[in-house]
Amino acid sequence: MAAPQPAVLIEADGVTVRVGRSELLSEVDLAVHEREVVSLIGPNGAGKTTLIRVLLGLLRPVAGRVSRRPGLVIGYVPQRFQMDPILPLTVRRFLTIGAGRDPTAVLAAVGARHLAPAMMHELSGGELQRVLLARALVREPGLLILDEPAQGVDFSGQLELYELIERIRTERGCGVLLVSHDLHVVMGATDRVVCLNRHVCCSGEPEAVSQHPEYQSLFGRRAAAGLAIYTHKHDHAHDLAGEVLTLPAEEAPGEPPRPDLDAR
Repeated sequence: MAAPQPAVLIEADGVTVRVGRSELLSEVDLAVHEREVVSLIGPNGAGKTTLIRVLLGLLRPVAGRVSRRPGLVIGYVPQRFQMDPILPLTVRRFLTIGAGRDPTAVLAAVGARHLAPAMMHELSGGELQRVLLARALVREPGLLILDEPAQGVDFSGQLELYELIERIRTERGCGVLLVSHDLHVVMGATDRVVCLNRHVCCSGEPEAVSQHPEYQSLFGRRAAAGLAIYTHKHDHAHDLAGEVLTLPAEEAPGEPPRPDLDAR
């Protein structure tokens, strides 16, 4: 008996958004399932944040619809967050405003319990992202929407952040929609990628998307080639839409060659 498919948490079906004569999104389809990490990538101006606003119910599309699992709670980390240094607000107080809960557990979940007494405006980029993630977890969401969560975080901090997101997905069983402009960054942290440029250019597993002609036209062949360092050994291939193509045993690819970093 086949395993049951994970339930859909949220789904956009044919979503189109126009402002005046400008079409910001055109017939966009996207779905996030339980325990799934989906990365929404695309260049600046591709409509990623616009789509997030539609999914959150903050913007009404001119066509298409968004459906959510009944009772779905969404935790959201915005792309930009600024704290006025004049406002003396501690991390603990920030997390309790409107929540009415002790924030100790969520701070511990993101590895930031020690930040409870810190002032919000004094946090580093990585510390702030952890606190914002803790804030998104306060209401125990079934879906996390993270808009460029690695912005303002150094490379090592980005790796730690994506490991943390993976741990949260595993431990809490929530779905994650992760917005980024860079497939390199999210390559090892996602199950499925949707490439957006006002419409869905391509979607599927990260390796398949990186080889798709439309992805390469947006980001260049050099960007796609650079993703080879993330490939993994498996006994199947993918078509251009990311669908799995089972290979005969004798045709299964071996371990990909290690890139010659000195030749770059």
